[in-house]
Amino acid sequence: MLETITTIGVIGAGTMGSGIAQVAAQAGYTVRLYDITDEVLARAVARIQHFVERAAQKGRLDPDVARTVPDRLHPTTDLHAFADCHVVIEAAPERLDLKQQLFAELEAIVVPDAILATNTSTLSVTQIAAATTTPHRVAGMHFFNPAPLMRLVEVVAGAQTAPETCDTLVALAQRWGKTPVRAKDVPGFIVNRVARPFYLEALRLLETGVADHATIDRLIREGGGFKMGPFELMDLIGLDINFAASQSVYNAYFGEPRYRPSLLQQRMVESGRLGRKTGRGWYVYEDGS
Repeated sequence: MLETITTIGVIGAGTMGSGIAQVAAQAGYTVRLYDITDEVLARAVARIQHFVERAAQKGRLDPDVARTVPDRLHPTTDLHAFADCHVVIEAAPERLDLKQQLFAELEAIVVPDAILATNTSTLSVTQIAAATTTPHRVAGMHFFNPAPLMRLVEVVAGAQTAPETCDTLVALAQRWGKTPVRAKDVPGFIVNRVARPFYLEALRLLETGVADHATIDRLIREGGGFKMGPFELMDLIGLDINFAASQSVYNAYFGEPRYRPSLLQQRMVESGRLGRKTGRGWYVYEDGS
């Protein structure tokens, strides 16, 4: 089936969705990018063009390829534009009801053998697929932020996902220059399940006054060999997204204490300090620094 895939649909033109769209377009695929407003789509296309041009200037992307990317992007506010898509990747907000509604609508639009993939980081692929009458073609395809730079992709089979569905997504990820790993449909899959203590233990150290956030980040970088500390990484990902992932994993494990979210992080989200995207999180971001 891989050779017949030429058109990719991406639902959600936020940071992750636009990043996935960029990856697919750079690999030579036609991309239909959906969101609910033209304004959001226009910002996404401009963001993609900016990152593509910068990648070409830095020598990370062939300039000839960079010039083709804008022509491969087709923004739309109509899901029916996905009728000719062979693979649709959903990157909508982490709400089960929203994802189920989107997949129920999509299966009536796309061709019968099209693959429906969700970029969910913590929600159950099985539950998302349950909203459709064709759960065999629904799977997880979880990218990491920023999608154009991060090589890892988790490919997740739900309870009724057909083996060939995951096989195709693994092959597609490889063709896009990614490193796919197969994961079980458990809360948080591999990375977010392992990463919860990385963030939560750091937050508990801060809450109990052991050290300030900058010191904890420095110790993790210099002592642990990590490229970024937990607070720096939360700012990059977005505190709202990170907090939602913690809530999802905690609830999915029936309130397991070791996955308990942080009240301090909740207060940060409530105050609108979400990280780089708002200019302020654990750190302040001005003039690109």
